[in-house]
Amino acid sequence: MSSGRYNNRQKRFNNSELYYEILSKRGVKQIRQYLTPEIKTLTAAERSHITTVQHIWKTGDRFYKLAHKYYGNPEYWWIIPWYNQMPTENHVNLGQIILIPFPPEMLASRYTDPVSG
Repeated sequence: MSSGRYNNRQKRFNNSELYYEILSKRGVKQIRQYLTPEIKTLTAAERSHITTVQHIWKTGDRFYKLAHKYYGNPEYWWIIPWYNQMPTENHVNLGQIILIPFPPEMLASRYTDPVSG
């Protein structure tokens, strides 16, 4: 899917001596890792242009399922916990109201790859 946040992500090869044992067990000389992205905080002006829908968290809810339900795209799952400042589903309690922000495309634009170092 074209909206995936891993598309065009910067990667680096890691052959650090700290990983020597792990690399040896895997029979490789190096591994490829994604660089940590940055997700910019929303300004007050940007928040004023966001519409939200309330969702009551229930058994079986998962961020990717909610992204599919509300956005039609499970790859936008990360927008929901980011907007609600709840990094994982374990941070949400049954019956808790979470906000589903719209439009997801505008929010996805806050996500940027780290600058090459």
